[in-house]
Amino acid sequence: MWSKQQVVAEPPAVSPSPTVVPFSSPSSSRVGSSPSVALLVSAPAIQIKGQVTGNEDLQIDGIVNGPISLKGHELTVGSDAQLTSEIHAGDVVAYGKVVGDVHARGRVDIRRDGSITGNISCARISIEDGAHFKGRIEIDPTKTQSAAD
Repeated sequence: MWSKQQVVAEPPAVSPSPTVVPFSSPSSSRVGSSPSVALLVSAPAIQIKGQVTGNEDLQIDGIVNGPISLKGHELTVGSDAQLTSEIHAGDVVAYGKVVGDVHARGRVDIRRDGSITGNISCARISIEDGAHFKGRIEIDPTKTQSAAD
């Protein structure tokens, strides 16, 4: 039986998370796809210079200078991200700033406060109110997987 004199232990305080954290991808809800683990680069002070390649979904909130190739997986550009990159991915969601051409097999979403300066080649596109885009758009619904890989 519980009494007021019994002390309930408080859980320990959690320290801030590190700059690289695995997470479940929100794109795992796609029909026919299995949940995947992706990498999150979540510190605006992190800078990556060079080529980024991968076979998983990726979310970036830092600074990347160099090409990004995700073999048909999703790239999420976080609100604090600044990418100067040519991007090849399955889908691209931009909440932050991208300077460079974007090649997506599927969809490109430019969200409110997101920005893409460069040409976009994709099967579908969505540009929300408040988003910024400057460049040329080529929409090809029959886009093959090899074009984005």
